[in-house]
Amino acid sequence: MKKSSTYNIITIVTVFSVAMFFSCNNNIKDVQKVGVSENEPVGDAENINFKYTDSGKIQAVVISSKMLDYSNRDFPFMEFPNGATMDVFDDKNKKTVIVADYAIIYENTGLIDLQGNVVITTHDKNILKTEQLYFDKKNQWLFSNYPTVLNSNNGSLGKGNIFDSNTKFDLYNIYEMQDSRMVLDE
Repeated sequence: MKKSSTYNIITIVTVFSVAMFFSCNNNIKDVQKVGVSENEPVGDAENINFKYTDSGKIQAVVISSKMLDYSNRDFPFMEFPNGATMDVFDDKNKKTVIVADYAIIYENTGLIDLQGNVVITTHDKNILKTEQLYFDKKNQWLFSNYPTVLNSNNGSLGKGNIFDSNTKFDLYNIYEMQDSRMVLDE
């Protein structure tokens, strides 16, 4: 009698284990599918003209042929895989134009990552060129660890490998200088 009841218990445990294994296998596949969908953008827009406002005043305009919205992520962001043009307005409504081949705007930190042929032209004709530039919206600060060229509106030129500046370009540093030309105002 003991052999038969031991045999029945082993059979029941084996059937139960096999059933759990196969049911878990299907659940793992379902969980993997959910993970994939969470990695997809929640929105996909084409030919956008996006305006940032504060207190009814336009702060910036972003124009791009494609935007991917990843606001469903733990660290939400918007991606512009085909590049973007940004018009940024100061307190006096003067416009600075920023162009890049690729951009990501991180919502939580206010950091914008600009990549590929980045060109900034300020309202007073200062021109900055680099391959990657970060823009900290909260602190109104720009920085890069890539070769950068700054052509000032007075004819001065600065080339270096590390750059940081305020958005007005009146307080900036260029490190690891490659070339420079200073023009003194009279």
